[in-house]
Amino acid sequence: MNRDKIMTLAKKSLRFLPDKSYIKLYYRLRVGRKLDTDNPTTLNEKLQWMKFNYRFPLQSIVSDKLLVRDYVKEKIGEEYLIPLLGSWEKYDDIDFSSLPKQFVLKCNHDSGGLVVCTDKDKLNHSEARGKIEKSLKSNFFYIGREYQYRNIKPMILCEEFISDNGKVPMDYKIYCFNGLPDVILVCRDRFSKNTHRASYLFFDQDWKFQPLDKGDENLEDTDIPKPENLGKMIEIAKELSKDFLFARIDLYNIRGKIYFGEITLSPNSGFDPDIKYETDLMFGQKLKIPYWNSINRNI
Repeated sequence: MNRDKIMTLAKKSLRFLPDKSYIKLYYRLRVGRKLDTDNPTTLNEKLQWMKFNYRFPLQSIVSDKLLVRDYVKEKIGEEYLIPLLGSWEKYDDIDFSSLPKQFVLKCNHDSGGLVVCTDKDKLNHSEARGKIEKSLKSNFFYIGREYQYRNIKPMILCEEFISDNGKVPMDYKIYCFNGLPDVILVCRDRFSKNTHRASYLFFDQDWKFQPLDKGDENLEDTDIPKPENLGKMIEIAKELSKDFLFARIDLYNIRGKIYFGEITLSPNSGFDPDIKYETDLMFGQKLKIPYWNSINRNI
């Protein structure tokens, strides 16, 4: 049985544990280390600490893929949003005849309910329906006990399919610590069957490859062209992250045209097993949280 299947079974069997007990046990299983919440030092540990000590309503707004659009519009302008084609409560409510040949269906409350359609005439509706309806029935909160997802009303939204010469564009995920953009995780070939680690690479702001994940030293293909308007992307990340202690700002850049992807407050829900321990510790040192010990933002 592979690791993903083991973790899926673990999540189901641990679901009814209290939040803190669940997180400590799942952290041990996923990350392979004991969780220290009294004196968190790594990024993974600090993200767990923040789940219980750093809560406010805006987190749920920016984690909702529909509501975040208004936040982005106010902060940086509507021109960075991927055009919205519609939103619905049920799959049966979607009028596919009104949609273009290419589009993307996704759920607003999780990270798995996604259907990329590059040809409407070839869309497998049975598979699409199954994926979307399964997502609608799930509460993403229970996977990582992230407060911001707990009360999001599940919805389906449809966006235009933005392509890079017919392909799914690369995703630029900018890590921001205390409102300051730092490294950039580039995801390429996200929906291909290639699951090689070279699909996920870290770069610094001078566009030098950073071997921050386990096994990166052994990679041969780390050459990804520097995106146009990288400086502008970093400016956008700074503006969108300044309301949060930590945020990962996901953007697309297609021939110089920048689009907003999403705001992620807890990458891998703070259970990231792929980054090196040294990276985890370095990221943790960048994220300053002591100030928040004396401020009550819990609700």
